[in-house]
Formats: sequence, C-alpha cells, structure tokens
Amino acid sequence: MEHLLIVDDEASIRESLQGILEDEGYQVATSPSGEDCLELLRKTSFDVVVLDVWLPGMDGLETLEKIRALDDPPEVIMISGHGTIETAVRATKLGAYDFAEKPLSLEKTLILIKNAIETRRLRHENRDLRKQLQTKSVIVGDSIPMKALRQQIALMAPTNGRVLIYGESGTGKELVAHAIHVQSLRRDEMFVEVNCAAIPEDLIESELFGHRKASFPGATADKEGKFQKADRGTLFLDEIGDMSLKTQSKVLRTLEQQRFTPVGSDDPITVDVRVIASTNKDLEEEIAKGNFREDLFYRLNVIPFVVPPLRERKEDIPLFARYFLKEFASAYGRRPREITDDAIEVLMRYAWPGNVRELRNVIERIVIMNPTTSRFERKHLPPLVHREGARRTGSGDGSTLHQARAAYERDYILKKLDENHGNVSRTAETLGLERSHLYRKMKSLGIAAKDS
Repeated sequence: MEHLLIVDDEASIRESLQGILEDEGYQVATSPSGEDCLELLRKTSFDVVVLDVWLPGMDGLETLEKIRALDDPPEVIMISGHGTIETAVRATKLGAYDFAEKPLSLEKTLILIKNAIETRRLRHENRDLRKQLQTKSVIVGDSIPMKALRQQIALMAPTNGRVLIYGESGTGKELVAHAIHVQSLRRDEMFVEVNCAAIPEDLIESELFGHRKASFPGATADKEGKFQKADRGTLFLDEIGDMSLKTQSKVLRTLEQQRFTPVGSDDPITVDVRVIASTNKDLEEEIAKGNFREDLFYRLNVIPFVVPPLRERKEDIPLFARYFLKEFASAYGRRPREITDDAIEVLMRYAWPGNVRELRNVIERIVIMNPTTSRFERKHLPPLVHREGARRTGSGDGSTLHQARAAYERDYILKKLDENHGNVSRTAETLGLERSHLYRKMKSLGIAAKDS
C-alpha cells in the first residue's frame, strides 16, 4: 500500500484530504509544518508528499529543498491558494513533481498522486537495474591479462568506437560488454543484448529491426526491434559469427546509415546506437569460408578485445572461487564460506574447458550440495575436476601414468575416509576391500590412519 503525507497548516484541509485518500486505498499521515514533516520523513518512508507552499516557520519551498536532499526522497506535489507562475517555476526547479492550486480538484489531485507514485516506482526500478548492471560489470582478476583488459576498457569506454570482443565460450565476453557500457557516456541509457546464436534465422530480422502488424504470418501486432530499444544506448550482438549472411547485410547498412526499416514497413527509423559485438569464432577464417562479410567485419572490428581463457590466467582462479563463494552464500541465504588451499590447488590443476562459466557452476554446485559445510575441501569438488586435474598434472610435469593414478587413488581414499569419519574398517567396506589391503594401500600412498 502506498504511503502518503499531507503537509498543511490548516487542519480542515489535512483531515479532508486524509479521508478522501484513505477511501482511495492509500495509507495517509498528516503534518502541520515543514519542521514536523522533515522529522516524520527521517523516521518513515513515504511515496508522495502533498506540501503546502505557505507554512508557519519553515515555508513549503524551503521544506521541499530539504526533502529533495534526502537519500531516497519521495515525490512532492506542491499546493497553494495564492500560487503564482514564479512560485510554480521555482518549485519545479527545486524538484517538485507538480504544482496544484487550491481549492484542489479531487479528480486532478488523484491523477497527480497516481502519476507521482508511478514516477517513483520507475525511478526505483531504474536504480535497481543500474545496480544489477554494475554488479554484472565487475571484472575479477589480478593477472596481467585482466589488468590490461581493465585498462583498455577504461581507455576506450567513453568513446563511441565499435568494439569486437573475441574469446572462447564462458570467458566473460558479456561481462566485458557490460563493463564498457557502464563506463561509457551512454551509461544512463539502455543496454540491450541479442544472442545471435539463440534466435532462429527466420526471426532474427524481426528481433533486431522490429516488424509491423500482419507483415508475416503470426505478426499480430507491431513490434519494436532491438536497434530501436537501444537508441542512445548500447546494443550488444553476442556471438555475431552465427548470424546469417542476409541479416549481416542489413546490420551493415544500419551501421553505415544509422537507420533501418522494420519488416513490413516502408518508413525508415533513425537511431543513435553504439554496437558491441562478440564471437567465439575466428572471423577472418569465417570470411575465407564465405560465412561472414568482410565489410561488416571491418565495421565492427574498430577496437578489438581479446578475453583470455581461464587456463591462461590460472592465478585468477583463487579470486574467482572466493568471489563466487561469497555470491552464492548471499544468494542462498547462507553464512560466508571458506575454501581450503588444498581445494584451490585442485582447481588450479584443472584445464577449465568451459572457462569462468564452468568454474562458477562448480562453485554453485558445491554450495548447493553441501548446505551445512562452512569450509570446502578438495573432497567436496566434483570427480571430474579431481580426475582431469590429476591427469593433466601427470602429463604436464613429467609424471608417469602410475603417478597420476596414485594421485587420484589418494584423493578418492581420503574422500571416503572423511565420509566415514576416519574409520578404516567402514571405509574398507565401502570400497569393497579387505581392511588389511586398505591399510597397505594407505601406507603406500602416505595416508596416516586415525583409528587402530
């Protein structure tokens, strides 16, 4: 329920407005002065304040100025029985939503309040969206490639240069695009994303450029395209290497002319859009194969970015792991978690073919599957990470197959021992081994027994 505050020194006006607005379903409080109004606002959150200009002590305009200085101010509708154009103009400059003259028209007052509430809701929604966008644009990593990437973003983000981001799937190309937008001069406008690989070829033109009603079967209404939605903002064309040649041609014309024609229309629409594109393909190779237009490539490749795979910046893995642990602990309402150095070592041995996205999924999995665990160890990591990490350690540092297998067996036995609270007998039963056999195996692998 929306919360309103009526501020007027005349008790009859306060009572009358309160009764009318409560009948309309609002929660209403009243105040006789500017000083009392500010005291109430420090204690309670209101959506709209209906504020008289002429008040004893602090007048309405001074009160308005102090209200607008609050961290999350309500919308303010000024009212006056002796209003002038100068007063209305000054109130508007100070941040008033609108100005109404007494005696108040009931219909007009209700419309003003309804619109003011909607304006505040949209303001909050935009603020929340900006916070989400800023969160999505946090680039984690202290490796040399990531430091260089952040410097490159800071240098070119304030320009209007087109950007082409290269990188394997899961490296964070979308994150880089978000970061460029957040640091650009267009940060207060829309960031619109299109996954070119996920949209069927027969719908991609409509998605990008919009269409008019009845322009093709199923077009039951006009649709605004992504280029139009991103006007004055940023359009991110993710995996542009999967776009058809036909659509590439229309995108090229749009970039050259900054205008396009929706499907089924003869009227061109002019836009001001900054385009950022990404690809996990070698576009020069795709050009040689005839799958990508060379002229579009040169239009997009004004400022090329390369996001390195995780295996080339392994020193960032501990930072990513702890960052994701904090993120998912917060998301699932759990206490902050820790991860042991031993577990980090296993993570750093793994090749991460799915890059940062795969690491994020692994951390989310162990948080979900171990709800009571406050300290994650190597035993909590998925078997694939253990197995592949051991295999690559064996092949990458001169170790033998026997040594790689021994490393895997040691990890597996340690995991089972922990599950059985160090009880060798129960662990042997779980593994299908004789107790004496398990003891010998543990001794050969350097595992100390905790029970006799």
